[in-house]
Amino acid sequence: MGRVSGKIALITGAARGIGRAQAIRLAEEGADIIAVDICGPVETVVSPGATHDDLAETARAVEATGARILATAVDVRDGAALRAAVDAGVEQWGGLDIVCATAGISSSGGALELTEQQWQTMIDVNLTGVWQTCKAATPHLIARGGGAMILTSSIAGLRGLVGVAHYTAAKHGVVGLMRSLAKELAPHHVRVNSVHPTNVDTPMIQNDMVRKVFRPDRDNPTREEFAEAAVTMNMLPIPWVDPVDIANAALFLASDEGRYITAVTLPIDAGSTQR
Repeated sequence: MGRVSGKIALITGAARGIGRAQAIRLAEEGADIIAVDICGPVETVVSPGATHDDLAETARAVEATGARILATAVDVRDGAALRAAVDAGVEQWGGLDIVCATAGISSSGGALELTEQQWQTMIDVNLTGVWQTCKAATPHLIARGGGAMILTSSIAGLRGLVGVAHYTAAKHGVVGLMRSLAKELAPHHVRVNSVHPTNVDTPMIQNDMVRKVFRPDRDNPTREEFAEAAVTMNMLPIPWVDPVDIANAALFLASDEGRYITAVTLPIDAGSTQR
């Protein structure tokens, strides 16, 4: 216990899924949390968005560990609002050591069938939002004398996926951003890495839209029918990983155990990228 004791962590997309798991896991290991999430729908995304109640549940779970949390509804596309939330958290908790840039969306469509709005919204949230997060956080990490950034990409950041060209482009962009930031911030003892999950058991995939993409042969695919198709993506015989698996990887990279790891693309993918 206490692998990040005394640290302050910023987590975007913290209301549920991977972001919530990261907030709880880092809190369990001693970190206080600055949590942000849009807490609402995003245009072009048909799956239900996170809610204020979801973010409140994350706050309750973090506080149950004994850690402190400042939770704010913020759209990562709004750089000014994001900087204000980060600055407020730093002022309240006294600094910043860890950044988990996790907020993201998913939608589908063939590369030449996507609308301009679908494309732009995806890039704005999944790539520019990560850049905005890093930009807001970096001065505080430098002031602290160093720290760790963990950018959430995807297996789609390491290989091409059919039917999600905009998502794949954004997640590849996260890798490029990570590699550039790792070089730029190394003199300041700031490490920057990316994590690359396969399907994760969160609301982002557990919805009718995604299930029908995987099982077009079913009118209303069940979770079990979805799993039958999803398992074919991975080398290990499982359909998806759990949010805590990504949170554990982030914890490792943020802790002293990963103190000399930077500019790395870390798959948590059940072997998916090597199939």
